[in-house]
Amino acid sequence: MVTDRLPWSEEAAQWVRDAMEIGMPLFGVCYGHQLMAHALGGRVDYHPRGREVGCKEISLSPAAAEDSFLRNWPEVFKAHLTHEQSVIKLPPGAQVLASSEHDPHQIVRYGPNAISTQFHPEFTPQVSEACIRRRADVLRAEGADPDVLVSELEDTGEARRLLKTFVELACCEPSR
Repeated sequence: MVTDRLPWSEEAAQWVRDAMEIGMPLFGVCYGHQLMAHALGGRVDYHPRGREVGCKEISLSPAAAEDSFLRNWPEVFKAHLTHEQSVIKLPPGAQVLASSEHDPHQIVRYGPNAISTQFHPEFTPQVSEACIRRRADVLRAEGADPDVLVSELEDTGEARRLLKTFVELACCEPSR
């Protein structure tokens, strides 16, 4: 967890700050999302509403329509999630581009070349199912039904396409 502030994680946070200074393209996912927020002055902690897991709707903010990364993106799309901690407070200058019903910081832009997602754009339904099955006892203890969560899984091609879009923008567009 980012809040453990282990030496390797704090070193990675410094690397994020250094990368931001030189305008290196950065894309953080889940832990990376939280680490970027922490490194840049935000606050990460356990989400007050508990764990978010499964395939959930992600809704773009109005700011997303003006962002080169999400321009012409569907206003609502599905993504796979599994996290207990969240970005609780954004760092100065960060902008929310998408949220879920559970978490207001699903996609955050930190600078012209730096963006992150709390959800997992790289997950397939099979990977998400494996995560749910592995945590089935914990999920049941928290009041969730793992079988229902698995039954709600679906392909999340729009979320996965974010990775390709980031690479295309990072490699093919001049720094903004």
